[in-house]
Amino acid sequence: MSLSAVPGSVRVRAPGKINLFLDVGDVQADGYHDVASVYQAVSLVEQVTATPAAAFSVRVVDESGAAVPGVPTDDRNLALRAARLVAREVGYLGGVHLDIRKCVPVAGGMGGGSADAAAALVACDALWGAGLTSPALQELAARLGADVPFSLLGGSAVGTGRGDRLSPALARARFDWVIVTDEGGLSTPAVYAELDRLRSAARPDIEPAQQAPAVDPVILQALRSGSPDVLAGALRNDLQDAACALRPDLADLLDQGASAGAVAGLVSGSGPTVAFLAAGDESARRLQQTLSAAGRRARHVHGPVAGAKVVTR
Repeated sequence: MSLSAVPGSVRVRAPGKINLFLDVGDVQADGYHDVASVYQAVSLVEQVTATPAAAFSVRVVDESGAAVPGVPTDDRNLALRAARLVAREVGYLGGVHLDIRKCVPVAGGMGGGSADAAAALVACDALWGAGLTSPALQELAARLGADVPFSLLGGSAVGTGRGDRLSPALARARFDWVIVTDEGGLSTPAVYAELDRLRSAARPDIEPAQQAPAVDPVILQALRSGSPDVLAGALRNDLQDAACALRPDLADLLDQGASAGAVAGLVSGSGPTVAFLAAGDESARRLQQTLSAAGRRARHVHGPVAGAKVVTR
């Protein structure tokens, strides 16, 4: 099958995510861990613009237009891999240039690279008029990484297996968060390795792995309730202690957020981004201002929001 690129470009936005709940199983023979997670997509988004080109290339900038250190622009880039994957799938023989405008922190535990990949899948499908179905895009997303399918789906969802087997979770209300980002990323494999080390040391304060990771129904009930206070009591991240062991300053930040009025706080995914749940919009604004005044890089976001979608053609 040979397709011709349509003129112009396609711009797609895809959200970052917070892990509201993360139950991590034992390390498997292949070095990976099965997980049970509840994701929520939030209003901190990545923007990917796909333009017809003779070859495959990518440019990555931040919100000010400056280059983003630490993000590869060769074939290690997940969005570029996503574009090539769509081309192979539909038999497209040309190339594409991807312009990525990053807002989600790099290596911050919020799935920014996965959002880029999801946006690239949707953008290339639209640009080339491929007409891939949602299940087909989800299947391609799962080949790219565990968080990519959720970046396509958005909203709130339960993820099992590697986190890529998804089922939507009902959230009846908007939840307001204050995200505190950090220029120094944390390696996801390093955080998982630290969790394994802590568990093998039989630390009494570290939860042992369960035979099969599972989502506590309490977190799903909390989402349906729409109450920040109820949700606060159900938040959980098995990676939090490991992240704090590698970065003790994160524990200080969690304490600071609690003192500043957060309803609850947790490390997002493998960190080092920390997400603070607020009682509502005004409370989140005050919390953001307090943390910013203390020298933190704090942003007010909300969720759930939609997954990857075309915003201009």
